[in-house]
Amino acid sequence: MPGWCKAALDAWITAAGLSTGHLFRPTAPRGSKVLARACLSHEAVALIVRKYGTQVGRSDLTPEGVYLAPHDLRRTFAKLAHKGGAPIDQIQLSLGHASIQTTEVYLGVDQNLESAPCDVLGLSLKGS
Repeated sequence: MPGWCKAALDAWITAAGLSTGHLFRPTAPRGSKVLARACLSHEAVALIVRKYGTQVGRSDLTPEGVYLAPHDLRRTFAKLAHKGGAPIDQIQLSLGHASIQTTEVYLGVDQNLESAPCDVLGLSLKGS
């Protein structure tokens, strides 16, 4: 976990007064209090993502008026991790895919002919 992420989580845990249970929880009406032992529903997560997706000004990109959905964030995580050099098997484990092929399809992985695996073997002909 990146240091900035740990710091943000620690700040949230302190501010919310959490010591056990789910990290992200629904709040009482008007956000006055974090509800104990509850967890965010799938619908609540979708609403939060939609709300902030709209705030970044991208809500006009789909016919439904919604740019971001939770699954978009999951796919973005995977693609950024892959672009950053994370091993595909570790991305597979993070996503919970049973098959590496599922992860490859998810990422849209194709053979890179500009930087193929054989290009980095470090082999050379003797005398050249």
